Amino acid sequence: MTKVKATDSAIDLKHPKYYLNRELSWLEFNRRVLHEATDLRTPLLERLKFLAIFSSNLDEFFMVRVAIVKDQLEAEVAKRSPDGRTPQQQLEEISQRLRPMVIEQHRHFEQVLRPLLEEQGVYLLNYIDLSQEQRNYLRDYFERRIFPVLTPLAVDPGHPFPRMSNLSLNLAVVVKDQKTGEEHFARVKVPSLLPRFIAFPPEIQRQNDRSIVWVGVPLEQAIAHNLEMLFPGMAIQEYSLFRITRDTEVELQEEVAEDLLMAIQEMIRKRRLSDSAVRLEIQASTSQAVKDTLMEELELKEYEVYELDGLLNLKDLFALTGLPLPDLKDEPWTSAMPKALRAVSERVPHQLHSPIDHSIFSAIQHHDILLHHPYESFTGSVERFIAEAANDPQVLAIKMTLYRTSGDSPIVKSLITAAENGKQVAVLVELKARFDEQNNINWARQLEESGIHVVYGMMGLKTHTKIVLVVRQEDDEIRRYVHIGTGNYNSKTARLYTDLGLLSCRNDLGADLTDLFNYLTGYSGQQSYRKLLVSPVNMRDRMTSLIRREIEHCKTGKPGRIVAKMNSLVDPRMIAALYEASQAGVEIDLIIRGMCCLRPGLEGVSDTIRVISIIGRYLEHSRIFHFHNDGADEIYIGSADWMPRNLDRRVEAVTPVEDPALIQELKDILAILLADNLQAWELQADGTYIQRHPGIDEPIQSAQEILTRRALQANSV
Repeated sequence: MTKVKATDSAIDLKHPKYYLNRELSWLEFNRRVLHEATDLRTPLLERLKFLAIFSSNLDEFFMVRVAIVKDQLEAEVAKRSPDGRTPQQQLEEISQRLRPMVIEQHRHFEQVLRPLLEEQGVYLLNYIDLSQEQRNYLRDYFERRIFPVLTPLAVDPGHPFPRMSNLSLNLAVVVKDQKTGEEHFARVKVPSLLPRFIAFPPEIQRQNDRSIVWVGVPLEQAIAHNLEMLFPGMAIQEYSLFRITRDTEVELQEEVAEDLLMAIQEMIRKRRLSDSAVRLEIQASTSQAVKDTLMEELELKEYEVYELDGLLNLKDLFALTGLPLPDLKDEPWTSAMPKALRAVSERVPHQLHSPIDHSIFSAIQHHDILLHHPYESFTGSVERFIAEAANDPQVLAIKMTLYRTSGDSPIVKSLITAAENGKQVAVLVELKARFDEQNNINWARQLEESGIHVVYGMMGLKTHTKIVLVVRQEDDEIRRYVHIGTGNYNSKTARLYTDLGLLSCRNDLGADLTDLFNYLTGYSGQQSYRKLLVSPVNMRDRMTSLIRREIEHCKTGKPGRIVAKMNSLVDPRMIAALYEASQAGVEIDLIIRGMCCLRPGLEGVSDTIRVISIIGRYLEHSRIFHFHNDGADEIYIGSADWMPRNLDRRVEAVTPVEDPALIQELKDILAILLADNLQAWELQADGTYIQRHPGIDEPIQSAQEILTRRALQANSV
């Protein structure tokens, strides 16, 4: 690891030189995603997937993060970022850092992946490469399917420059009036409701070669080569593809909103109509005149324009990853059933009224259950927990939070069933979940129509915590069952994200969740919890005190040790606390998938801190916090990263895991992750990352593969 010496005799841990820039750190994360697309060890269609993810990530980065920095610049905000950069400096450095990455992305697709796909019988052709038969088919397809939905828009004194929707693909067309000789500019939108790639039927694929799997052409090329139908009497002088990204970070005026639902709907409308562009992507062959026109009309500077060779919007490559080529994909994985729930999994819904001895509640009564997705089944555990609660006549009430859920959610169906069965059901649907607002509005209305009490989040706070509380009548007492997780209640992402969950019926956790739901749904001013760490109430202070306890152990000659896994580490105050711990001699290992603003390896500041990031088949999404505590381990899981928004502006919950067997299981998981030498990257003090590689005599240690094998072995016992 690179060592950077801190020369100050009196070290000011707030100094900008001890912090990495948040936006540039995020770009380094996306660079690691891009590497998966270029890594020969990654199956071909998975490489295509990572290329699409890289593009999708960038879209959100520009719509949100770049937009915020640009707003700061235009508002003449003088405040610098914690690393000392002005908004202008950040925007320029983002452009400088990102431009070579985007060029490499497109080069790799055009020169490497496209030929490799052709070797496997997948041909994404350009119009120039089509046979006459294919061109005739495309012409007919254009006339029947595409032409009727196109709307060419002229730009002249009588037709102002059109407002173009965010992330839309467009053709800039220059036409010449054959009567007057005048040239005109027009825009044609590539319809987003049509498939991006037009597949040719088998009978006109190349020479009816049976080895061919798929042959197609980009939609925009079908439009471009039939433009004369849109502009009769005009000569097509030039056409080029472009794409714009707009600012979607519309401020929600919660403090003046009488109805949060209506306020969210208005915010969605404003986002859709936002006029502020933050990025222009154009084909490298675009003429300077067209480029200048677009820049002027969109009010963009040179560093906000990205000139690209080949296909634009590689996010649409997701469409090709579903081709029936299993040998070019990761080996299919069916999540294992958690051992503690194996007997429950054998039952089917119409048997849910069988005795308690065979229910999921009986399994939880026996001991706390730790769930690890996607290695262990989300459907057979979390969804089963809620489904059984919905049908169990002894369950009186179900309360839960929904931040993001899937389009056809079994959990939502179970909640509706519970309400139909006469149970008290309360659901907090977070309407402010970015880019899922409309989906959540739809879910909220569906739940309300079923008689469920729905809360639309909290004013001024985003509810990000992942919790379920089930209240059950058992003989003469009420018992509360809980699920506290690190991930969304979404069966689709549960197959793609690594997440943890705890099922328990401990009285203290049940009481804490009761208090937390009262805080979420009522006017409770709860400021203390028995076990839970809750933001924005006590989590920051409690996490800081746990770090300081490790410092005190070191000061008294005892070992100090912290291992923390999360998505992002951005909060300056938490970083400063970790620096203090390192100065005291605490050994610290951090597993941070995305942004990390802490600089490891600074002499006298962070000598004992090591940071890795793991990028692999699954998105590392779980949060684990382990404090050695002189051998009396304390370990927590939950929904919060160490970012200002998670600690101060969101409702989050982190729970201790107290069962000794589960503590050991979490320690084992952390040890496996830290030993990864295949998909782990080590953060250097200058903000760059170096990928680990196994030594000559060192065994390959892929954490995700090891955890998959462990789940298989546990399921076979």
